[in-house]
Amino acid sequence: MAKTILITGGPSGIGRAVTEAVLAEGWTAIAVDVSQATLDRCREELSAAGDRLVVRPLNVTDDAAVTALVDALEAEGHALDGVVNSAGIAKEIDAFNTSTDLFRTILDVNVVGGFAVARAAARHMMARKAGAIVNIASVSGMVGSSGRVAYGASKGAVLTMTRVLAIEWAKYGIRVNTISPGPIETPMVAAMHTPESRAAYNERVPMERYGTPAEIAAAAMFLLDGAKSGYITGQNIPVDGGMTIAGVLHGNKPGAH
Repeated sequence: MAKTILITGGPSGIGRAVTEAVLAEGWTAIAVDVSQATLDRCREELSAAGDRLVVRPLNVTDDAAVTALVDALEAEGHALDGVVNSAGIAKEIDAFNTSTDLFRTILDVNVVGGFAVARAAARHMMARKAGAIVNIASVSGMVGSSGRVAYGASKGAVLTMTRVLAIEWAKYGIRVNTISPGPIETPMVAAMHTPESRAAYNERVPMERYGTPAEIAAAAMFLLDGAKSGYITGQNIPVDGGMTIAGVLHGNKPGAH
């Protein structure tokens, strides 16, 4: 059965991969983003999808705008079956140089924005007794990573928020889960990661490579499809090449003895 999925940050990075996966499944993708130029480019590049791709501007930190958009979509006949909260921002900076304003901004987008979208969608899903929400967290919310005090805190909050929402909304047939990506080749990562940090990640990841946005999208599609994951809620799936379960990696490199 065809579904309608709202993807925040849908025109780029992981969100773009999810948008493409949703369309490839024959479902309707509603891609939202704060940048109209990014939305226009997405619309042009994915024009073959026709009316199965809907693009709308949205600042996820604007609670009234979030509610208005979801209500409008429902009124237009776009009943939401699922949400993927992919919109997010990051800054690699040590704790002493992280201002409280920057800390608040990162939490506002990554946590509060995701909450606002999930809640607005769930208010309609509960009436239908069905829905799936996938929040994109990060391995930075599971382990301590230098330079990630605000980003890591925000993603840790996403993990806990997801568990609480899963418990509260289970009675309405709404499943809420997270995906925690490891290092993924996205524009945000390209802007943040230096050659040194790339080398460090490749040393830390047993699979010795960065992941792709498509690999995150595949996990999201699994969690959105109730026929495949209908009894899964409140869970976190790290898609990280084994990073978060790795111990000492002596002998893991090619040619090591």
